[in-house]
Amino acid sequence: MNTIIPFNKPYLSGNEMIYIKEAVLSGKISGDGIFTKRCHQFFEQQLGFQKVLLTTSCTDALEMAALLLNIQPGDEVIMPSYTFVSTPNVFVLRGAHIVFADSTADNPNLDPAQLEALITPRTRAIVPVHYAGIACDMDSIMAIAERYSLFVVEDAAQAIDSFYKGQALGTIGHLAAFSFHETKNIISGEGGMLAINDVRFADRAEIIREKGTNRSSFFRGEVDKYSWVDQGSSFLPSDIIAAFLWAQLENMVDIQTKRKALWQRYFMALTPLVRVGVQLPQVPDYATTNGHMFYLVCRSLDERTALIDHLKAQDINPVFHYLSLHTSPFYAGKHDGRVLPWSDHYTNCLIRLPLYYELSEEQQDRTTQAILAFYQPAII
Repeated sequence: MNTIIPFNKPYLSGNEMIYIKEAVLSGKISGDGIFTKRCHQFFEQQLGFQKVLLTTSCTDALEMAALLLNIQPGDEVIMPSYTFVSTPNVFVLRGAHIVFADSTADNPNLDPAQLEALITPRTRAIVPVHYAGIACDMDSIMAIAERYSLFVVEDAAQAIDSFYKGQALGTIGHLAAFSFHETKNIISGEGGMLAINDVRFADRAEIIREKGTNRSSFFRGEVDKYSWVDQGSSFLPSDIIAAFLWAQLENMVDIQTKRKALWQRYFMALTPLVRVGVQLPQVPDYATTNGHMFYLVCRSLDERTALIDHLKAQDINPVFHYLSLHTSPFYAGKHDGRVLPWSDHYTNCLIRLPLYYELSEEQQDRTTQAILAFYQPAII
């Protein structure tokens, strides 16, 4: 009997519990303790981010971005329809109208060729989503944003340790949001981070994160008391969460090396599927892969359903992914009626394969062999 191969398995690198205990014994387990500071320094000093702030989730980081941009009722925000609900929801909470763009034929990322036709006098921001950690065409997006005086918020939830023309994703737009959810490469269970690349937002980001107060300035000795000075909420995570994250960051090179190797093994083993029209992840010349996700794009919904059933019968657990948000029960009536064929294509046909640090080569080979067997003899 085969052992079950799950879709995901959270990885503990070794020091998580040690650092959590250290955080507890330090006497400060609320936000912005010693481990939060270590994580901030790691991203700013070693990875080149201008300024970062840990948050309790990527959703919170995106919500902070919406607050920083002063999104108002009636403002328009452009983003792909093929994304997680958090991407539009934070702007909807501010009263914005979401304008959904289609994906590209090559991958689920936003198609920049559609952007200019979607811009109106009410447009305030563009939110590219780096799907599977593969970069959007950021030069085109940033050029359009500059031409129309728009802000760019990178949804980099899946994009830790991915690059665009040698530049880390999350360092290009005005703001960026990352996730450390247990399904991501680097995890803290739940957790996120806001990256602030435009210095105009740096001070206010601290205030919004601290419930609208200048508490951070007070603790740095910059003011003699702290007050309620702006709107905000409690977006900062406990230092216990940061302690877990720090253990992961210390081992990021090892984690990433393993995940990238697994991604490459999938790619090499499944390349024959291209001959029958199954699409593998396409990484443009300007982008890298961070080993976050390996997916296939089947030729039809029926084929994907049959493939999932075939794999599950062999104790292998793949999953599909997003449902196009422009057709969702909440937003279908608010969408302008445009057909977004590529978004719907990925909704119906994309399947994600098991990929996690402790996935063994034997388990991976079982998965690839089962997939190849499903498509034989067509690929022979």
